[in-house]
Amino acid sequence: MGKKNHRKTIRSLQRRIEEHLEKIRIERQKGLPDLGLIHHWEVEIAAFEKGIQQATKRLGR
Repeated sequence: MGKKNHRKTIRSLQRRIEEHLEKIRIERQKGLPDLGLIHHWEVEIAAFEKGIQQATKRLGR
């Protein structure tokens, strides 16, 4: 993949992180938040962050 694709991947993952953070914020405001769902989103955020790190590392090559 070229640098353009890595940058696109990073932007996409950053948007996904923002979406998940918003979902978590909304879920926590509920009277009885679904903690399992929040945990799931947090795990996905960690995976997205790892993907960003890998794409960033590849950009530096």
